[in-house]
Amino acid sequence: MTKRALLFFSVVCLLPSAVFSQDTSAARGVRIGLTYAPGTRPGVFITPVSGANADSVLKILSRDLDFGDRVAVIAADSGDAPTGTLNYPVYASLGAAAVVQASVTPAGSLHIVVHDVAGARVMNVSDIPLPSPALGGEWRLAVHRGSDEVERVVTGVKGIAATRSLFVHEGSLWIVDSDGAQAHAVSGTEGGLSPAWHPNGRAVAYDELANTGHQTIVVRDLAGGNTHRFATRHTLNMSPTFSPDGSTLAFVSGDDGTDIYAVAPFGADSPRRLSVGPGATSNASPVFSPDGKRIAFTSNRLGHAEVYIMDADGTNPDLLTTTLFGDQPYRSDPDWSPDGRRVAFQSQVSGVFQIMAINLQDRGVQSFTSEGRNTEPSWAPDGRHLLFTSTRSGTSQLWVLDTESGRTRQLTRTGGARMGAWSPRLEAGK
Repeated sequence: MTKRALLFFSVVCLLPSAVFSQDTSAARGVRIGLTYAPGTRPGVFITPVSGANADSVLKILSRDLDFGDRVAVIAADSGDAPTGTLNYPVYASLGAAAVVQASVTPAGSLHIVVHDVAGARVMNVSDIPLPSPALGGEWRLAVHRGSDEVERVVTGVKGIAATRSLFVHEGSLWIVDSDGAQAHAVSGTEGGLSPAWHPNGRAVAYDELANTGHQTIVVRDLAGGNTHRFATRHTLNMSPTFSPDGSTLAFVSGDDGTDIYAVAPFGADSPRRLSVGPGATSNASPVFSPDGKRIAFTSNRLGHAEVYIMDADGTNPDLLTTTLFGDQPYRSDPDWSPDGRRVAFQSQVSGVFQIMAINLQDRGVQSFTSEGRNTEPSWAPDGRHLLFTSTRSGTSQLWVLDTESGRTRQLTRTGGARMGAWSPRLEAGK
């Protein structure tokens, strides 16, 4: 045990519990509020966890809150879970604005109490059912939901721990948790490319490359494995994406040139053409705005790839990215941020692709990467973090970027990972 942890547990145990009273009447699932200086990360002390698989719960909670980049995690190295009334001044001396007490109940739920240190009171109490088997994928996802609730209570913004990412590896689709754990292949997706999540988090779309070289758009139910394929007269059918309400699937189709089409993802209607490119013009990589009214896409109609925006029905196309004199013009693979304010894309810089984002209000461009080759950006549901493919480690892997601090972390450890797609928040039942 470190000196800090030893001091903490010594003082908590020595002082009478009656000295510091606490209000335990906080409504479950209701945020009372925590005040801290703007631009700072409030310290969150996570006490030792009690109950079954306590060490795993503590590790997941601590890691999730750290990866969220909104709080500074303080955790005891070891010791027993505190009981009775908390000694709030001691936690304050350790730099904590909030304290998180977690336990696994005999009934199999994750019980989490969040304390406001300055206010010496309970802010929030929540209970999250933990499915069987313990330590399995759904069990871990439930603990991630607990982390997201803590982040919501402390910062007012729900976390993104209870999310997953799809990616392409070894000729099929794979899936991985937000912390890099539980990476595994999705059965029956051999030949899958360019995955996209349905907004409900229970279905995905991708393009399937057959041995004949013909690509087909596939919509797949992750739980049951049921699939629906869209046939077109074209050889190329790729880059599917769902509208925010899930009622429309847009994708790219063509032969010499390509255009963007739309169809009901679970219906039998024929796809309708949205973009019109003359000759060998390629319109590709569509993505909907958060309100579903517009689509960002890539087009080479100027003789090189740039990012455009059009209305969701294909009208009013407008150039989004512009080329400055002396640039190597190539910008592609847009992804619209969930708050609607920015579009991320990959841009060629000195012959190497890097990740950038353009602000839709003033068209200002921010560059996020410079190390290695960085491509295929995908926004997290919080609109702050980006998933992207990078060669910075020597092989193609998925990395996560905090666009506010610039912090990056490696998500995958399986060489050849690419085409990452960040899921929506996976609520209970998804």
